[in-house]
Amino acid sequence: MRVGAQAAAVPSAQVARVEDAGRGRKLLDAMVEALGGEAWRERQTWIFEGRTARFYKGQPDGGATQFEEYYRVQPFGERIVMISHFGAMVAKDHRDVAEVWTSENGYEITYKGTRRLPAMEVEEYQRWRGHSLEAVVEEWLKQPGVLVMDEGSKMVERHAADEVSVLSAANDAVTLTLDQSTHLPLSLSFRWRDPLYKDWNTEVEEFADYHVVQGIATPYSVTTMHNGDMTGERFLTRAAYNVKLAAELFDPGRKLETKGK
Repeated sequence: MRVGAQAAAVPSAQVARVEDAGRGRKLLDAMVEALGGEAWRERQTWIFEGRTARFYKGQPDGGATQFEEYYRVQPFGERIVMISHFGAMVAKDHRDVAEVWTSENGYEITYKGTRRLPAMEVEEYQRWRGHSLEAVVEEWLKQPGVLVMDEGSKMVERHAADEVSVLSAANDAVTLTLDQSTHLPLSLSFRWRDPLYKDWNTEVEEFADYHVVQGIATPYSVTTMHNGDMTGERFLTRAAYNVKLAAELFDPGRKLETKGK
């Protein structure tokens, strides 16, 4: 009887997983529609402007910084970040730094020239890029063997939320929490094993204050967490999509102009 009971339980478990996967896919489809549907999927370029701050062990690490970010889809993942650092608001304390990211490397650019960013920073960027919302929708969900599981409901900052996990064939996973009323993403999280210490790290990106820009729901507040500690926070003041951007903007060899006195 025990063997028969176990045999009968297996198909039921498989059916439950298939049903969960089907609902998980539907939740992600609703998320994409909430983000803007085709308008979100067909973005070619976008520009973000605002202020950002970094944190170390949950405490502010320097002051708030103005930034501009320029993205383009092809090749996917490239971007340039123009950052203006302000000190006492005098010329000597004002400098611009650009970061250009390609699919293989990252570069820091000033008026003095270009230097390649350290391998650890490139690995961190690629890790976040590889687990981003865009990567999950446009890459992960199209891979063979990927599983999408409905993980049930939970409360997130007084929001009733659906939780969905996406598991790749390589046993990598991303978990999304979606607002039950709007279907917009509230957070994205993933884990990775430290190659030196062999322990697990958890990264979380939280999204809030959505504005609809050109038909695309855009979070104007984004917070990042590492193992429970806040590491970054940024607030947008402007977003624009499908703006024509010059190819030289993404050229790591292009120097920045010297600031006038």
